[in-house]
Amino acid sequence: MPLESELYAPVKALLESQGYEVKGEVRGCDVVAVRGEEPPVIIELKKSFGLGLVLQAIDRLAMSERVYLAVGEWPKRWKNVRKLCRRLGVGFIVVADAEAAVVLDPEPYRPRIDKRRTGRLLGEHQRRVGDPNRGRSSTKVPVMTAYRQEALRCAAVLAASGPMRTAVLRTAANAPRAARILLDDVYGWFERVERGVYALTPAGRHGLQRHGRPVPPDPAVGEVGE
Repeated sequence: MPLESELYAPVKALLESQGYEVKGEVRGCDVVAVRGEEPPVIIELKKSFGLGLVLQAIDRLAMSERVYLAVGEWPKRWKNVRKLCRRLGVGFIVVADAEAAVVLDPEPYRPRIDKRRTGRLLGEHQRRVGDPNRGRSSTKVPVMTAYRQEALRCAAVLAASGPMRTAVLRTAANAPRAARILLDDVYGWFERVERGVYALTPAGRHGLQRHGRPVPPDPAVGEVGE
């Protein structure tokens, strides 16, 4: 990886080949290039990508809309870096083997809303009961999603009443997705005891305890709910 001082010459050569007059260290900017009456091009140089470089770019945007970041190696998370640069409206230059190459030009950011993701976001917000994740201090505690809440309601009903038909459980637990929850059994809480009939597993009882739900004694298996 080239030193920061070694980035200047390749970047200058690239800009001069495009007809710019290039000067270094102008009013705190690493590189400033001017061509005719066009807005100035500002380039900030760093050996590698980091927050400091981004903060410099944000400051330089107050002087020109044509700001580039130039680094001596490809960022490890290039897709994320590219997305960030696009949102900031800055370009990106990579210097390798004493040659500079523009890999992203600055352009105004125009966000594209993903309607499917927006729909899923709003659906989760609507289905989730209360605000159970306030102040979640540990990553060991799973996020309480609407899906998990429905699964817990199903588990609580089965813990209290024993094996039950899916249709009955859907109503008793107020769980519209009961059939999918029981079939997928993401958490290992449910088992099918016969066609269309499900019971709670020991893991399901433990899940109720873990989430602070009351767990009644294991009911004797009686008649299947109609």
